[in-house]
Amino acid sequence: MTVDPNAATQGFPAPQAPPRPARYLVPALVAAAVAVGLGAYGRIHDPAGTAFNLAGFSSTGAVKSWLATAALFFALVQLVSALMLYGRLPGPSWSGVLHRWSGRAAFLLAVPVAVHCLYALGYQTYDTRVLWHSLLGCFFFGAFSAKMLLLRSERLPGWLLPIIGGLVLTALTLVWLTSALWFFRTFGVTT
Repeated sequence: MTVDPNAATQGFPAPQAPPRPARYLVPALVAAAVAVGLGAYGRIHDPAGTAFNLAGFSSTGAVKSWLATAALFFALVQLVSALMLYGRLPGPSWSGVLHRWSGRAAFLLAVPVAVHCLYALGYQTYDTRVLWHSLLGCFFFGAFSAKMLLLRSERLPGWLLPIIGGLVLTALTLVWLTSALWFFRTFGVTT
């Protein structure tokens, strides 16, 4: 079959080449490099015991737990706003802005938690909860990196961003369950 090069000028859309799977290789490799790099750094770094504390909080564990809880809140706002953007929920015209800014807020709140975990505690494996927390924390930042790279890609399959976004949200939720929820249940909901 030959393609008429003038088809687009005759009122027909120009045929587009199907997306090549290789273009997803770079985001996947970056995700793997980020996850493995964070894990390797956390494993070889000698834990310092503490990295930061904020006035008004009783411990670094409380700071991390509340920052992680706020990050999870904004990630849930991202989920709701994504459902609005995809037409699954009714929403305001500014749901796209809400989606972008809630994602930024979630990420900015998660970064100091991760920095503290890596610098102060390192990649730990001494019990099952801590092992899962370490693995999922590294996975979260790797998946987030892939999502950010894919956002700028054109002609993505319609299902890809929701899947990657779902993985990011799931990883963050599991990180929260293995850290902040555990902290609140063990030490109480205090500041």
